[in-house]
Amino acid sequence: MVSQLLVQRFGVAAARIGDETPLAALGLDSLALEELRLLIEDRLDIDLETVELTPRDTVGRLVAVVGQEAVA
Repeated sequence: MVSQLLVQRFGVAAARIGDETPLAALGLDSLALEELRLLIEDRLDIDLETVELTPRDTVGRLVAVVGQEAVA
C-alpha cells in the first residue's frame, strides 16, 4: 500500500522504491511526508500522529512503522 501511494500520489517510479531507499531520494520532503502520513491514516484507519518520520528515513522504516501501528 505504501508503494502504491508513492507511485499514484507522488509520481515515484515503482522501480525506484526499495526498502533501503531514503524517502528524500524519492523526492519526499517534510510536507510530502505529512501528506503521505495522512493518506496512510485514512486508508488503514490507524493513527500515526506520534510517529516521527523524516526525509532521511527509508521506505523500509516507513513500512515497518505502518505495520506496527496496523496491528496495535
